[in-house]
Amino acid sequence: MTPDQSDTGVDSDKRDKSDMVEKALSLLVLLGDSAQGASATELAGAADLPFSTTHRLLRSLSRQGFVAFDPASKRYTLGIRVFQLGQRVSNANGFAGASLPVLRSLTERTREASILGVRDGSHVLTVSKVDGPQAFRVTSDPGTHSPLHTTALGKVLVAFADDWEHLVDSLDLFARTDTTITERAVFRADIEGVRERGYSTMREENEVGMHALAVPVHAIDGRVVAAVAIAAPVFRLPFDDLLALLPPLTSAAAEMSVRLPLP
Repeated sequence: MTPDQSDTGVDSDKRDKSDMVEKALSLLVLLGDSAQGASATELAGAADLPFSTTHRLLRSLSRQGFVAFDPASKRYTLGIRVFQLGQRVSNANGFAGASLPVLRSLTERTREASILGVRDGSHVLTVSKVDGPQAFRVTSDPGTHSPLHTTALGKVLVAFADDWEHLVDSLDLFARTDTTITERAVFRADIEGVRERGYSTMREENEVGMHALAVPVHAIDGRVVAAVAIAAPVFRLPFDDLLALLPPLTSAAAEMSVRLPLP
C-alpha cells in the first residue's frame, strides 16, 4: 500500500466515525423534541436512516445512559445522562442555581408553582422550577421541552424574540388540547397582545386543568433571554385570581434580571 492509499484509508475511517457521531446526535435531538418518546421505527423515518443503523445507535446510546428504553411501550426517551450533563452546564453557568432562590421566594408569596424557561429552537426549555406547597405538582420539570405556542412561557419568548414574526408564521400550531390555538391569525393576534401588555397567559392550551401567567426576563441590554411563569390548577385558582399575581411575578422577573448571569 502506498502512503497516499494509507492516508486515504485513514481519512475514510475518520469520516465514517464522524458520520456515525452526527447520526447519533440527530437521534438525540429528535428525542429531545418528542416529549412522549419515539419508537425505533419512528426515529429511523424521522432521521432518514436505515432501521438497522438506528437500532444499533440506540443500543449504544442506551448503554451509555444517553437514551432510555421502555420495554412496555417499545419507545425510547432521553436518558438520565443527558439530563445530568445539561444540569452541569446550567449550573456551571450559574443560571439554574441563581434562579432558584427567586423562584422559591415567588412561590412563597403566591403559593403556586413558579417556572423559569428559555427558548430552544421551536420549544421552551424548562431551566428550573419550584412546586407550590399545595398537593398538586406541575409536570414541567427542569430539562422538559414544551411547544412555544401552547405555553405561557413560550408565548413570551415568541413575542419578544427578534424573529417573532417569522415564528408566528412558521411554527407548527398543532393541538395539545381542545383549547390550543391552532389558527394562524388567532395566534398572531395573541402574540401581538402579549407584546402590547407585556405578559402572556395559558388557559388549558398545553395541559387540561392548568393555566399559567408569564412575563419576560431581560438582559442588561434589554434583550429578553428567558421567561418566568406562575402555573396553577384551574379548579383551585380562578383566572382573575391568577392575573392578580402579576405584580409579584413581574417583581421576580426584575430580580432575575439583576441576579442571573445573563448572556
